[in-house]
Amino acid sequence: MLTPLSPRPTRCAFLVGEMPTALVVRLIFWLWFGAAFLAGQQLLLQRLPPLAIPAVVLGLSALLLAAYFRLAAVRAWVDALNLRPLVFLHVTRFVGVYFLVLYRRGLLPYDFAVPGGIGDIVVAVLALALTFAPMAEAAHERAVRIWNILGLVDIALVVLTAARLNLESPLQMRALTYLPLSLLPTFLVPLIVATHVVIFVRLNRPRAAA
Repeated sequence: MLTPLSPRPTRCAFLVGEMPTALVVRLIFWLWFGAAFLAGQQLLLQRLPPLAIPAVVLGLSALLLAAYFRLAAVRAWVDALNLRPLVFLHVTRFVGVYFLVLYRRGLLPYDFAVPGGIGDIVVAVLALALTFAPMAEAAHERAVRIWNILGLVDIALVVLTAARLNLESPLQMRALTYLPLSLLPTFLVPLIVATHVVIFVRLNRPRAAA
């Protein structure tokens, strides 16, 4: 007795499977951004205890990384991206210029604004160069690896310094609790931390498994 052959999957079938993942990820990110914006508008961070803000950063970073490592569809979508867009995200670290402006106005302490601001500006300039500079693939990957280490060290120092200063006196870090800087702990910094880890994973993955 003949049994009907199951149709072979086509490229269109794969696209149908890919599109929902991309759309769902983008939708979640927009909803997350909206919630972070609303939290800043409502000054919700000002109502939290000092340790809660670094906990928010670490918790959101962990959620992003859990989605990447545990959800195959999300991991496949992220891994399909070229490294350059992941690096380009870090151009947002030109926010360091605003840190320096707020320090001059007396709204942020030196220990946070100046080292963190200068470090972020350097990382952002290098991210811009790595995104658009014409380089051979091997040379580009080596440069990204060095940049990724510098960028991760910088953001770790920024987060630790902010946590320390917030514990000493929350008022000196008050600028991080309202818009636009409230988007740093609730949205941008977790993205920065997670993309640094993802870049490390991808650079260290064997070619055959990439």
